[in-house]
Amino acid sequence: MNRINPAKLLLSKWTAAQPRNKEKHFLVIELFRDEEGTVLDIELQAIMTRRAERLAWQTLQNADVWRIGWQ
Repeated sequence: MNRINPAKLLLSKWTAAQPRNKEKHFLVIELFRDEEGTVLDIELQAIMTRRAERLAWQTLQNADVWRIGWQ
């Protein structure tokens, strides 16, 4: 399990454990927060294709799917 501080996710780098469509390396390009400033979701962008997807930041904690940094 990856230990993550959600407030420090902006511009962090991630590697997909099982790449699809040649998308292996990703960058967090935006944080979505609630009224109190709590991070709810992130926008993750594939480096190679520039495709972006929004997902809950907690999904990055799954080490079977995501690895911290570009590997």
